[in-house]
Amino acid sequence: MFPMHFVVRPVCVERLEPPQRLSVLADILGQYFNWVTLAIALVLLSGVASILSTGGFARAQPSVHMMFGVGLVMTVIFVHIRVLLFPRVQAAVAAADWAAAGKQLAPIRKEVGINLLLGILTIAIATIGRVAAM
Repeated sequence: MFPMHFVVRPVCVERLEPPQRLSVLADILGQYFNWVTLAIALVLLSGVASILSTGGFARAQPSVHMMFGVGLVMTVIFVHIRVLLFPRVQAAVAAADWAAAGKQLAPIRKEVGINLLLGILTIAIATIGRVAAM
């Protein structure tokens, strides 16, 4: 999320006119979201497997419950982006409605920013949980 939010998008804004920028960003996001979907599935599956292999949720540290909860919130936000918001961007780009495409990217940027903050929170929870368990 970080490179897309703070590197790819700003470079595209700086160097490309709206038709090229929005087309490129829609193409990049389409491929990027496919990889994010795979990553989310792997993280959730490996997390649940790890929890179950160590005695289940009942025996897990509070930090594990918190990380799992934050991860689920992040997943819901991503699904909202992928299923509801991003198709609007794709439709606007396909129609060459650059103003609408740009407008549709704004809520995606906001939700990606929220997920970035939640990701940082998850790292903090994991770090504090590990130190507390020592």
